[in-house]
Amino acid sequence: MSAALSIGIAAAAGPEVGARVAAAAEAAGLRALCVNDTPGHDALAVLAAAAGATERLVLATGVLPIDRRTPDDILAGAAGIPADRLMLGIGSGQLRSGAVESVTDAATALRARTEARVVVGALGPRMRRAGAEASDGLLLSWLTPKIAAEQARRAHERAGAAHVALYVRTAADPAATAALDEEARRYTGYPAYAANFARLGVEAADTVIRPVALRDRIAAYRAAADEVVLRAITASGSLDEHLRFIDAVRGAVA
Repeated sequence: MSAALSIGIAAAAGPEVGARVAAAAEAAGLRALCVNDTPGHDALAVLAAAAGATERLVLATGVLPIDRRTPDDILAGAAGIPADRLMLGIGSGQLRSGAVESVTDAATALRARTEARVVVGALGPRMRRAGAEASDGLLLSWLTPKIAAEQARRAHERAGAAHVALYVRTAADPAATAALDEEARRYTGYPAYAANFARLGVEAADTVIRPVALRDRIAAYRAAADEVVLRAITASGSLDEHLRFIDAVRGAVA
């Protein structure tokens, strides 16, 4: 298996940067732009701008939290994005009670009302099982290549057509290493992620790609899933840094 390769950015980058990054990603032959939704910023607005700057690039969210974005809200925000290029990643957000059932219901509602693909961001085994069955696939994150390959295998056994995408925090520039380490520390502080790291027996730092191992680690992750989304971690989040990130990735996989 050699997975498709995509780039991920934060919604905080904004529509203008998102459009420029999308155009560069399409020119570099990447499959998709995946924008993670964060409070105060709108991933779908970034994707709408990216849609206008591209022709073929898949436009994805990773992920829209259903505790603050209902199916109605998501569909309204996605109205200007071509459905045939859209992949809606959804997740439980801060839900603690009934999360699996709520995500399953949201995935079912979205699939009934849009031609866009719907995938579920999943950490634990119950969410992965439900996501594989109720949606078009899974968006995994913070995994080693070995664990990712096993989780992808199980998802495919449960639903043969499931698309398994893997989100990997990646720094291509040594100047971004401190930001990558801070990202890993931040996620370790979230209870759900801390519990998942403990369950899997790994550290967050084991699941990222550093500049010194860019080529080899990308290759290892591409053997583990259907798609690898390299979440670009840069020193300051500037447009130039994101464009250099794409150039470095293109060089690493050439």
